[in-house]
Amino acid sequence: MKLVLVTFLLVSLILSSSLFEVSMAGYCSSKCKTRCSKAGVKARCLKYCGICCKKCKCVPSGTYGNKHECPCYRDLKNSKGKPKCP
Repeated sequence: MKLVLVTFLLVSLILSSSLFEVSMAGYCSSKCKTRCSKAGVKARCLKYCGICCKKCKCVPSGTYGNKHECPCYRDLKNSKGKPKCP
């Protein structure tokens, strides 16, 4: 009986975490489309916005600025010490 319960809990945990990742991908995609709508190089903007969103689980509102809304997004830096997130 305990084995069945433990198996059920593990399967539930795995399914719920994968559903969270799918919903987060949809969230990031829609937020990054808005964030990058006025970018000169949209593909690059969407790429880095997506990376930052997945890591920070948030994207600042608007197409520019407002990074105070998401400190993690604001504080991520590239290898040269410049802001990573658009």
